[in-house]
Amino acid sequence: MDGALLAQKVRTEVAADVAALRQRGVVPGLTVVLVGDDPASAVYVGGKEKASREAGMAGETIRLPATTSQAELLALVERLNADDSVHGILVQMPLPKQIDPDTVINHILPQKDVDGFHPVNVGKLLIGHTDGFVPCTPAGIQRLLGEYAVRTTGAECVVIGRSTIVGKPMAALMIQSGPLADATVTLCHSRTRDLAAHTRRADILIVAAGRTRLVTAEMVKPGAVVIDVGMNRIDDPTSRTGTRLVGDVDFDGVRRVASLITPVPRGVGPMTIAMLLRNTVRAAQRSVGA
Repeated sequence: MDGALLAQKVRTEVAADVAALRQRGVVPGLTVVLVGDDPASAVYVGGKEKASREAGMAGETIRLPATTSQAELLALVERLNADDSVHGILVQMPLPKQIDPDTVINHILPQKDVDGFHPVNVGKLLIGHTDGFVPCTPAGIQRLLGEYAVRTTGAECVVIGRSTIVGKPMAALMIQSGPLADATVTLCHSRTRDLAAHTRRADILIVAAGRTRLVTAEMVKPGAVVIDVGMNRIDDPTSRTGTRLVGDVDFDGVRRVASLITPVPRGVGPMTIAMLLRNTVRAAQRSVGA
């Protein structure tokens, strides 16, 4: 399953919507706030800004020192909330230890929370309302399932990982009534007994555990669809950088068993940024009643 190819398709759709909004005098604006100098976060934030600008959006990154206080960050969020030219606000995680991430997320207006982490958006997802924002990675996975015509109705869907970023919202999406959902969902985690007994039942297996090659071929039902959300860096002396990215799934082994599988990289990752752009455009459209 080529996530990079589908992400480009989504970004083309987003660019068309941006062009239509521009004709109405509205330029969708995404502001990303980066606190501190974490190298991985800086690279990821740079990719978001570049992608938004390529789509014709107003993309801005505000960089703050690691010594920024919680009060200072909240004051910035309030200014962005009040700025009509900013349709999407994203505060990059992780934050320095002196700042509580939940407090920050709760201060972002739900209608500008394009990450989909505000309690209002989380609640709307669980209830089944469609006017909130779905977290970008689960939304991207669902779009991938649709692109590859994966039958989800009545399917056994096993999700490994219970994070609020991927696992929980993914389970909530798949159990809803409607297209690309209506699945029977099992949510597994680090305390699950006999993980393989659950994964072998899965028609759709979504792995977001953060553990390198956790899922091996003997844990996968023949013909299953396997979505690997993991992004783990391991040593690789044959690589130019000395490292490479691998997922939570043993790709070489599982690909011989699965009917469809996402690679790492070029799988779920590109879809996450594409759906962030999609959410930001939706926020801009709603701001003008489109």
